[in-house]
Amino acid sequence: MLVRFIAVALIGLGVVELSLAWLENSAHHTPLRIFDVILPALMLALGVAGLIKAGALAKWISDKLDE
Repeated sequence: MLVRFIAVALIGLGVVELSLAWLENSAHHTPLRIFDVILPALMLALGVAGLIKAGALAKWISDKLDE
């Protein structure tokens, strides 16, 4: 459950960061820089991958903590 929560939080943060960067640049009439897009896109990708692999990731973390 915690793995899914973290994945959804990463997706949410990615969406918020991307939308805030877009709003800030549109308000100042400047184009989006590549760094403003890459970091939120990376958070989105990690969140989606974590959500897809949540079961395997939770099992891996559990096995690591048991060792």
